[in-house]
Amino acid sequence: MSDERSESAPAPEGPPVRPLRRGRPALNDPTAFSSHMRNARSEFEHQMERARVEFEEANERINARSGRNLFMAILIGVGIGVVVLGSLLFVKWAFIAFAVPLCLIGIFEFSRALQQAGRRIDVIPQMFAGVVIMAAVFAGYLTHWLVTFASVVFVIIWRLVAQMTARDGRRYGDVVSDVLLSGFVPIYVAFHGSLTLAILKQDHGEYWLLAVLVVAVAVDTGAYASGIVFGRHPMAPRVSPNKTWEGFAGAVVASLIAGALLGVFMVQIPIWAGLVFGLAILLSATVGDLGESLIKRDLGIKDMSSFLPGHGGVLDRLDSILPSMVPGIALFFLLSPMSALV
Repeated sequence: MSDERSESAPAPEGPPVRPLRRGRPALNDPTAFSSHMRNARSEFEHQMERARVEFEEANERINARSGRNLFMAILIGVGIGVVVLGSLLFVKWAFIAFAVPLCLIGIFEFSRALQQAGRRIDVIPQMFAGVVIMAAVFAGYLTHWLVTFASVVFVIIWRLVAQMTARDGRRYGDVVSDVLLSGFVPIYVAFHGSLTLAILKQDHGEYWLLAVLVVAVAVDTGAYASGIVFGRHPMAPRVSPNKTWEGFAGAVVASLIAGALLGVFMVQIPIWAGLVFGLAILLSATVGDLGESLIKRDLGIKDMSSFLPGHGGVLDRLDSILPSMVPGIALFFLLSPMSALV
């Protein structure tokens, strides 16, 4: 009996000892806690590395489909958009400090691309002609036209004189091509670029200019997004293999929506006039995009330069905007009187 009582005697008093849960270190065990933290950090780093690899693979697939670095393209596009919006909405004349250097870079890119393709183009005279053409906008419309004509004649004469002094036996057909291209560069870049300033100097012209730019960007974005997702049927495979009819359909939708909204809420014209505005910019932007693609294919290059990562060159981003300035200023004079009736 004494043995049974001793076996059933109560345990000595004190706090109960709980068994440790498996996989969770004791707080008072530095070794176990450090091991747990190392394992957690290692797992976190593994997950981050896996996410990075998956992101890079997805980005590479998108880049292969689109032919550009999409991430960098978005960052640079947003940065340019902020500068344009800030200048036009707050200090409209500050836009000149952005537009003129941009057009001059475009002239330089185009001239250098032509030179690398074996054409004879004089860069310095081209840059000088570009500055003169853009400055002539503020001297009046007739002066602007006369200065543009004189600038084209100037670069052509310069090229002919330079060719005569070179005496390198260049063939007649090549000389004619050099002369024609010398006259084309200031018209394509400087004259179209100067129309942005012609719109800007009008009363409330900054809003019309912004509307043209936004619709042109909407055309590019709509075509790009729709082409990436739905693109199956090439639009002009010999000119630009990446452009599809599905992308063009997306551009049509984007231009109509942007034109209608901007027409009503920004430049205050009827909704039907906004639709006309959107369609006009759609056509000019598409022609400009395909036109520059044709030029680059003829020159045997993918981009005019690598000045803007993810975009190519400055002129690669202005290809649809520059021609859109022609219907932009024409529609300003045709449709802006309607804003007083709305």
